[in-house]
Amino acid sequence: MNQAPFFWDEYSDQPHVIKDKAYKKAMRKRYVLDYVKLLLSSLIVLPFAILVMKFFSKKQNIDNSFFGMGVNLDKGNDQQELIEELGIKHLIIRLPLWEMDKIDEYVTFAQSFNVQNKKHILLNIMQDRVHIEDGKLLKEDLNIILTKFDGIVDEYQIGTTINRAKWGFFSVKEYLDFYLIAQKLKKEHFPHVQLIGPSMIDFEYYYTIRALFNTFNVEFDKVNALLYVDRRGGPSNTQYGFFDTHNKIDLLYTLVKLSSKCKSDDVYITEVNWPLSNTAPYAPTSEKECVSCDTYTKYMKEYHEIAINTGKVRRVYWHQLIAPGYGLVDNREGKLIKLPQFYAYKEMVQHYG
Repeated sequence: MNQAPFFWDEYSDQPHVIKDKAYKKAMRKRYVLDYVKLLLSSLIVLPFAILVMKFFSKKQNIDNSFFGMGVNLDKGNDQQELIEELGIKHLIIRLPLWEMDKIDEYVTFAQSFNVQNKKHILLNIMQDRVHIEDGKLLKEDLNIILTKFDGIVDEYQIGTTINRAKWGFFSVKEYLDFYLIAQKLKKEHFPHVQLIGPSMIDFEYYYTIRALFNTFNVEFDKVNALLYVDRRGGPSNTQYGFFDTHNKIDLLYTLVKLSSKCKSDDVYITEVNWPLSNTAPYAPTSEKECVSCDTYTKYMKEYHEIAINTGKVRRVYWHQLIAPGYGLVDNREGKLIKLPQFYAYKEMVQHYG
């Protein structure tokens, strides 16, 4: 993720926007037919899904397994103690394919959370353009990952944020080809693991529809979304005049129920947060979307309450534990500062303990 035109921003933990506009235009032009298929499938599926989404319901018992937390290798080994304090049992760890040279460090990091209490870890395998274009390399590195994490991890999120060009994919077709390599490897050598996708970010369900309604021989063990709503403000605010967070979840769950590509109706939200005011360059958005710690805490609690009340979300992974621009703990200047949202999150987990 540090080869032109893709560059990683270590402050906000995401890629920089691609500055080479000619490259982006050429890549999107290459997949114009897939965009046509995306449009046509959305025109067919989306209106029907909206029409029937209130007819699908699901009830599940909620306990503290509903709560998941993102932890990162580069945030250090203070995270283990913080996770124990929060009482979290479910973690998501990012593993960038461009850091395969650190694979053993990632294995050790994952194992380190099991010293006091066993944790359930979802490994988020993050793509880069090299692995998207080289299927042989992807297969080799996925095999290394699945082998080394065997017995430590049994759930893998294949890819992330696939509807943003700066993350490397330029069409849903590219992602499905990528996913199918992981799926084939699973069926041949690792049938006990579960693969999760398609990892769309924000409320852009036309990409989700293209991933869930197609002629590819693809199967998702579980479906996930990175369902951010921060650009709307509070989670009760609407987009397109109707879709607040509750209705967005209802629609996502309906797409899962209608699709033949989903082996389970379990839905994971694998990323969500709000950016924090006055934390540039660590905030992942502009200051316009940023909020105070008090507002962040309020929105965080509301978001979880809404997701729980839908009955249609199996787990919400908060992104993430330590991050000055959007997390629960600030680690600038080498000091750990637990922000108000850290204690509020701890109370939520304990309430369902």
